[in-house]
Amino acid sequence: MKYEYYADLTIADDFSVFEFDSVGKRGSIKKRIDFVETDLPDVYNLSLVNVKMNGELDDKTIIDNGDRDKILATIFRAVYTYTLNYPGRWIYFSGNTHAKMRLYRMAISLNLEELSFWFEIYGEVANAEEVLPFHKGMVIEGFFIRRNIGKMDKF
Repeated sequence: MKYEYYADLTIADDFSVFEFDSVGKRGSIKKRIDFVETDLPDVYNLSLVNVKMNGELDDKTIIDNGDRDKILATIFRAVYTYTLNYPGRWIYFSGNTHAKMRLYRMAISLNLEELSFWFEIYGEVANAEEVLPFHKGMVIEGFFIRRNIGKMDKF
């Protein structure tokens, strides 16, 4: 993706946590991207949270710091790095609100051709027994993505 991103990341040794500062109209806000193992084999949940001053994690507050695209590009970089190190793992993510899910769906749809080069992208469809390959216009509840094994090159 050819969007500006936050390059100054603090990354855990096992790549399970990426932290950065969102800088925008509301000042500097610490953000954290976590990859957490789920009960499903080889599936890890991605979450984006705000880190409060007391260290508490908050995934409910919408900050609107004016850097949405830069944050989304930073998430892409984190997923790219994580899956480069763990190519067999699936990453699951969804928005905790309808608006966030719509944002993720739009961002992926706008960049689907490029993202599909690097990743297999599937959608979790309500009441479906299996995930389906994601396509533009698809109404989904969450994403499952995994590195295209043949695309292990670095940018």
